[in-house]
Amino acid sequence: MQPISHPLQFFQAHFDKYLSKYQDFLRIPSVSTDPDHKADLQHACDFLVDQLKSLGADYIEVFPTPMHPIVFAEKRASKPDAPTLLIYGHYDVQPVAPLDEWKSPPFEPTLEGDYLIARGASDMKGQVMAVLSAIDSIAQTNDQPLNLKFLFEGEEEIGSPSLETFIASHRDLLACDMVLNPDAGMVGPDSPTIVYGLRGLVYFEVRIDGPKADLHSGLFGGVVANPAIVLSEIIANLHAPDGSVAIPGFYNQVLPLTPEEKARIAANPIRESDLLAITGAPALYGEAGFTPMERIGARPTLDVNGLYSGFIGEGSKTIIPAYANAKISCRLVPNQDPDQVYDAIRTHIESRVPPTVRLTIVKHSGAPAYLADDAPGLQHLASALSETWGKPVIFKREGGSIPVAITMQNYLGVKSLLTGFGLPDDHIHSPNEHQHLPTWKKGVQALIRFITGFEHES
Repeated sequence: MQPISHPLQFFQAHFDKYLSKYQDFLRIPSVSTDPDHKADLQHACDFLVDQLKSLGADYIEVFPTPMHPIVFAEKRASKPDAPTLLIYGHYDVQPVAPLDEWKSPPFEPTLEGDYLIARGASDMKGQVMAVLSAIDSIAQTNDQPLNLKFLFEGEEEIGSPSLETFIASHRDLLACDMVLNPDAGMVGPDSPTIVYGLRGLVYFEVRIDGPKADLHSGLFGGVVANPAIVLSEIIANLHAPDGSVAIPGFYNQVLPLTPEEKARIAANPIRESDLLAITGAPALYGEAGFTPMERIGARPTLDVNGLYSGFIGEGSKTIIPAYANAKISCRLVPNQDPDQVYDAIRTHIESRVPPTVRLTIVKHSGAPAYLADDAPGLQHLASALSETWGKPVIFKREGGSIPVAITMQNYLGVKSLLTGFGLPDDHIHSPNEHQHLPTWKKGVQALIRFITGFEHES
């Protein structure tokens, strides 16, 4: 086997070729939320199939779903007893609206200094191409010390409605020793990051109905309850003045942070000033007694995601709205049961609804939190990242959720390695999404080191 420097040198020498393929992928407007882009999703799927063929995959199959296809491939190692790494990714992207806020056309990748600007540049076409570029560089120069399996879906941005059924019914096909999911990200360009914890989620909708139709506020104001006011009062009572969630029993299952966890979270280099710069908020907010990074990754939250009631157009219209609606989510931490949390919230809201209105609560989704500080291959990945950046790895508990990691653990019995090379200010899901190319380039180098690092163990 040739030394590790060869695939690294190959990637460096052919960087322009890999960047060009990356840009070709970004030109495909694979917006999964829009039925008009169905053909573009198929185009993106076909693009990945071509890339997998070019890097020498031994087996490729495209599985139709009710919406967008799933791509599976396998590239076998030369040694039959080699460990198997399953790599996950998605080829769909978010919508581009508002279009007028983009500096350049969202599906015409544009280089601006060290940044590549396009929808999907960071989330997550850039991460998929980082993996494929690393594997191709190895294939061109080295024996492959791992069996590689690939699972690419086109529905992640719409909640992956086909993925769980697929994984559950293809356990043998997807059987593996390790899982790599590069859909997480880094805390900064100089801080290689592994996400070892994800918060869970409960998402529900609250609707308050009053009169059968909007009423004239002059004729009926004072005698008919206003659903917007009732809902506002309910929402106002979901939090205590100290920023904590005021629902009885909400924290009953929350485990206290150990000194080791506090120290690991404190090692995260993101500070209050960074969060203010990224968000544009005038000041930070949150539960008293915890640092901002503890609140983001290790404490549960409750947030209103959307509100609607009455007249919201230009000008004035004096009405009592017929209904008011709120979409609400909770981010959960390890040991919290989504069903029990939802039941506590529902009971609390029901107790605050007066007889002058009608309440409807609809639960949309729920998933538990996730901890993977013992995921197979963790030390190999940490070593590869640390060697590439020349710095210790930051271990992060992420504030968001990556449901596929839980699904894979449930059906395949393997925890995922969560990393990636996007940055907090990449504007994912927003206009002018971009990827910092020096970070992406290091990411490819780290993935080369990670995969080839198993050469003496297979």
